[in-house]
Amino acid sequence: MPQVLEFSDVVVRRNARDIVSHLDWRVDADQRWVILGANGAGKTTVLQLAASLEHPTAGSVTILGERLGRTDVFELRPRIGFASSAMAKRIPADETVLNVVLTAAYAVVGRWNEEYDRIDERRALRVLAEWKLDHLADRTFGTLSDGEQKRVQIARSVMTDPELLLLDEPTASLDLGAREELMALLGGYAQVATTPAMVMVTHHVEEIPVGFTHLLLLRDGAVVAAGPIAETLTAENLSTTFGMPILVTEVEGRYAARAAH
Repeated sequence: MPQVLEFSDVVVRRNARDIVSHLDWRVDADQRWVILGANGAGKTTVLQLAASLEHPTAGSVTILGERLGRTDVFELRPRIGFASSAMAKRIPADETVLNVVLTAAYAVVGRWNEEYDRIDERRALRVLAEWKLDHLADRTFGTLSDGEQKRVQIARSVMTDPELLLLDEPTASLDLGAREELMALLGGYAQVATTPAMVMVTHHVEEIPVGFTHLLLLRDGAVVAAGPIAETLTAENLSTTFGMPILVTEVEGRYAARAAH
């Protein structure tokens, strides 16, 4: 399969400390990756690099065939879908859900004087329906629940048919019902053949949707293990990642972890 992401000996250094340490990693077009690790492990920094929002201190990052530092990131970024809590904070509270998704066509937040074709509106309404949001099209973003806002962010990120989809903790802060609803939607989306390569950051193995294929475990900015989930998500690897003995269980493609006493 075509390669979507390649990190080669990547280092990100801040205040004389390596946030990401000599990372080698690649993502192919048919893969759905989860990045897992403790707070401060470098997960979000890796996602920022993949989104072209940050550049490495050393090494090379190639995204969709374009190497950071040698390409126009403003032309590259529309090819990448990115949903994060930071993006949610930029969305005007009084913007309608339809416009939150629709404005992705121009890569802007907050509708102004842009002209949209009918085809853009039909696309936005179809995306809203796919993520079970069509009944909220006329609601304002600020009146939505956390779970609804998370789904709107993801709908916005897929509006432009990206070649790479990045999700930063999409289920964080959700209650059980909202989390499971979003997990089911993400799992279904991940298993569609036409879905782009996906990379999702999370803190919890319980939040790995069915249909995701690969796992990157990070500790202190370095790789503990990387590969297919079934081979990589082991008690030994998780114990090393989090610095304590951990047990892992799996039921019908869903995982759970707890401390081993």
